[in-house]
Amino acid sequence: MISFIVPAHNEERWLGQCLGSIRVTMEKIAEPYEVIVVDDASTDSTHRIAEQMGVRTLQVELRKISAVRNAGARLAKGEVFFFVDADTQINERAVGAALEVLRGGAAGGGCVFDFDGPIPIWGRVMHFIGVVLGRLIRWVGGCFIFCTRDAFHAAGGFPEGLYAGEDIGFIQRLKKVGRFEVPKPTVLTSGRKLEVVGPWEVTMLLLRIAIRGPRYENKMAMDILYGPRSEACKRPVKSAP
Repeated sequence: MISFIVPAHNEERWLGQCLGSIRVTMEKIAEPYEVIVVDDASTDSTHRIAEQMGVRTLQVELRKISAVRNAGARLAKGEVFFFVDADTQINERAVGAALEVLRGGAAGGGCVFDFDGPIPIWGRVMHFIGVVLGRLIRWVGGCFIFCTRDAFHAAGGFPEGLYAGEDIGFIQRLKKVGRFEVPKPTVLTSGRKLEVVGPWEVTMLLLRIAIRGPRYENKMAMDILYGPRSEACKRPVKSAP
């Protein structure tokens, strides 16, 4: 059994595409799987969309993504865990490569991402640099991380002392348990954060991450990840009249 754990807070704009990509992918791979959407205090149609698509849902009010991911893992029945962000679309190549490295003895891994639409030139430059460095030092963002159940528990799950940086903290923990791999295939994720930040803010955030690792939280980071700007970039796009 493979468990896909999808944390979601007000994700009506993207959740359907995410869940649809999981369904299509697993129809091609043809292995038993489950999907768990952990709805964290959503006030939009997130929960209804998950129910309509026939996946398991868990409603929590934690507002801390590390705890939300761990809550989904506690409910999961699979021997392999995939943590997939609600604005991310997966594919057969990424999942197949992940399963191959896990069955080859890795404790876990992750795939780097491409954006699902056009982004500013400065964003493309930073993304390219991030992909190269991510493959070199075996670090990825939290939108697509996988591991075995045993490795998850041996690592102690995502560090719940962190409101941000839990993905980096978890990767560091997994690397202490066993091998962490970054397969070649990529997944798609939204470029929504680039709608509300500028190049200087992204540069400063990346520098903080490089220096402080998972403990990079500050006012700017929390505003982008959890504050008003984060909520603004989750709003559905209004169709033209």
